[in-house]
This record gives sequence, structure tokens and C-alpha cells, in this order.
Amino acid sequence: MDSLYSLIDGFGTALTPMNLLWAAVGVLLGTAIGVLPGIGPAMAVALLLPVTYGLEPTGAFIMFAGIYYGAMFGGSTTSILLNTPGESAAVVAAIEGNPMAKTGRGAQALAAAAIGHFAGGMIGTILLVVLAPTVAALAVDIGAPDYFALMVLAFIAVTSVLGSSRIRGLASLLIGLTIGLVGLDQMTGQQRLTFGSLQLADGVDVVIVAVGLFAIGEALWVAAHLRRTTGEAIPVGRPWLGKDDVTRSWKSWLRGPLIGFPLGAIPAGGAEIPTFLSYVTEKRLSKHKEQFGKGAIEGVAGPESAASASAAGTLVSMLTLGLPTTAVAAVMLAAFQQYGIQPGPLLFEREPDLVWGLIASLFVGMVLLLALNLPLAPVWAKLLRIPRPYLYAGILFFAAVGAYAVGGEALDLVILLVIGLIGLGMRRYGLPVLPAVIGVILGPAAEQQLRRALQISDGSLTGLVNTPFSVAVYTVVLILLAWPLLRKVITRRRDVTV
Repeated sequence: MDSLYSLIDGFGTALTPMNLLWAAVGVLLGTAIGVLPGIGPAMAVALLLPVTYGLEPTGAFIMFAGIYYGAMFGGSTTSILLNTPGESAAVVAAIEGNPMAKTGRGAQALAAAAIGHFAGGMIGTILLVVLAPTVAALAVDIGAPDYFALMVLAFIAVTSVLGSSRIRGLASLLIGLTIGLVGLDQMTGQQRLTFGSLQLADGVDVVIVAVGLFAIGEALWVAAHLRRTTGEAIPVGRPWLGKDDVTRSWKSWLRGPLIGFPLGAIPAGGAEIPTFLSYVTEKRLSKHKEQFGKGAIEGVAGPESAASASAAGTLVSMLTLGLPTTAVAAVMLAAFQQYGIQPGPLLFEREPDLVWGLIASLFVGMVLLLALNLPLAPVWAKLLRIPRPYLYAGILFFAAVGAYAVGGEALDLVILLVIGLIGLGMRRYGLPVLPAVIGVILGPAAEQQLRRALQISDGSLTGLVNTPFSVAVYTVVLILLAWPLLRKVITRRRDVTV
């Protein structure tokens, strides 16, 4: 009941005219940016971080949440109409959505995706309301060894899940951890990797890292592979669903959140895994298996619902534990730090207006998303005609202005370019970007928790595993590390048996 009363207060905050405006702006911006190929919600939030310095925190985070959900919907629009996912969570939508569009059912595919996002977002946010305060209450008793164990789990899970190999994921994480070391040691005041520069003594701002890796790195990568011609979007009318489509889709809309929410709340790489699992589940349960690969509407409805629910799950671990499980959550965590707010167990007590206003705004944002995007789908499709050179030139300009606004130092622009080149190199060699961003944000915090745990135990390593919670987390870490080997052994035994 306390959560319900808090949520009602949150609606009082979210439904003020200014916050409603920021929610609408976030949804529209997020959808527009999500529609454009290669520009995901993480880049959108990273680019807008410096712009929100003048906003009060609640309005800024309400807008960020709108961008997050809007960009996920926009990404599926590009997948369906152009077979080019606007962001990684929309990859699965292309498998069935694009064949539907090619056979003249693009409107139905867009409607199934939009309603799937609405249903998944609503169910996921309800679960967020129910579970987040409980998780926060339990997390208050978590000590330094437990926090360090959780951060190790985040590092291992993200590097294991993303990218074409674990080695590449680990390399990306090490790049992030190295960048996170720049500046003064928090405990001794010793300079690290500053090369004698006083401006680097405060470290590299997370906003500059996020904008550099996402925006500059992506823009340089696209420039290096720019094609003279762009793909032609399939024309689409106003989205709608017939009775048969609804009959086939409604169970998929409800099943998606059951997969997306729990996987979004753990460090498993965001919405990519739950969307693929949802697709496999729908294919297995469908009565129309022969249509999969040719345009089955369940293959759009289920994964899109799972993607939206996973976004709500992501917010559980970010708000209650301060652990980002996706690139967007990592950038939003940087935004919290920008405002001097530390997400974690005490956030619900210290900043109740902000937290419950943000959660209530998710419900408002979902309604706005459905109301605005169903009629505007043909308009979003026209954005795909913007020439890539103009688009990415604009991104570079806004990225540079945003980075300069962080500290007003010319050195920030040099750092931005260097990190952008690192981002380009990571894309060239197949290194995922998310582990690097998580390494920059969580690296200093993990170091601090490690030192605290060792101080409490007088330098004994047993101090890292002296609680049941930390032992349980390290067990999960060992399973993650050993799983590829176990899978090979199981496969060999199965082959021998056969």
C-alpha cells in the first residue's frame, strides 16, 4: 500500500504541465532518433545530457525515460520498413516485420509493435512499482563485499553476453576500466594517468566518454563505410489490426514481459537476449509455424513486448542498486551523478519525489507513445529519407557542443575526439561498446568497494567472500565463466550417446 500511495504522489509530480511537456518531448525525440538507422537511445540520451544541465532533475529524467521508450519503438519502425534496426533491441523485429511489410502488411506489423511496446511497458512498470521498493529495502543491508561481488557479476555478465567473443568483451571492459582510472586516487590523492595535466586530475567526465564512444565513434564508422545510396523505405498507411491479428497477438503481448522483465533486471546485456528468447518461444508455441520467416505477426508482437518490459526491468537494478545493465542505463547513471544523486538502496528515501515521479511518468509516457506514434507512423517513415552525410554531420556538431558545455575546456574536445577514435577502433575490431561504458562508470565504484571490504578484513582476501550473498553471487559468476566449457562437454556426450 505504501508503494501505491507513493505512486499516486508520483502521478501528482508527473502530471504537472512542465513534466508532461518533457515526457512528450522525450517520446517524440526518442521515436525520431530511434527511427534513424544506427542512432540508438543510448546515443540520444548521451547527446542530450549536456543540454539538460539547466533543467531540474525530475524533468530531465522524465524526458530521458521518454527517449528510452520512444527510441525502442522507433528502432522497430526502421526494422520493419527498411530491414535496418535503429537500435540493437529491434534486430528481432526485422526477422518477421520486414517480410510482413514486403507483402503489404507493414501497417499491421507497426501496429503489433506499437501495442506490444505499450503492453510490455505497462506490465513491466507495474512490476517495477511492486518490486523496486522491496529490492531497495533488502539492498540496505548489503555491505561492501556484496556490492563488489555484484559489480564483478555485472562486469563478467556484460563481457560474456555481448560481442562475438568473450575476449573482445573483456578487452572492451579493460579499456573502460583504464579510462575510469584517470584522475586522482579517491583515497590517497595520488595522480593516475594524468600525464601531468591539471585538467585531467578530476578524471574524464562520463558524459564525454559516453558521447565519444557512442556518437563520435558511430559517426566516424558510418563515414568510413558511407554508401552513396540509401535503402528505400516501404510505404505504409495508418497502422491498424484486424480481428485475426489481435487473436494471434494478444497472448504474445502478455508472454513478452514474463521473459523481458527479469532478464532486463539482471546484467545480461539489455533487451537483445529477451527479444531473441521471446521470438524462439513464440515460434515454438505458434499454431502457424510455417509462416515464421515469411511474416508471422507473433514474431513481431512478442519480442517487442519483451523489449519494452526489459527496459522497466533495467530501471529496477539501476534505481535500487546503482547497477546499469544496458548502455542507456549506464548513461542515465552518469546523469544521476551529474546532478549529485547516487542511485542505490537509499534513493527511495532521499529522493522520493524524483523516483516516484519518474516511475509515474513511465505510465504517462506509454500512453503518449501509443497515442502519438500510431497516427504518426507514416511521418516517421519519411525521416528515413534524410541523407546520411547531413545526419551524421549534425550528430558530430551536437556532440562537440555538448562535450564543450560540460566543462568549457578546449581539452574536452581533444579528449572527445580521442575517445571517438577509440570507439571507431572498437567497432573496426568487433569490440562491444557497452562493457567500456560500464567499466568507466562502475570501475571507480568497484575499486572503492574493494578497498573498503579489504580494510574491514585487515587486508584478508576472505573479507570478499564472508557473507552468504557474496558467495551466492560469485557462484553465479563461476557458472557464467564455466558455461561454455560445460556446454561443449554436454554436446560431446550427447553426440557420443547418439
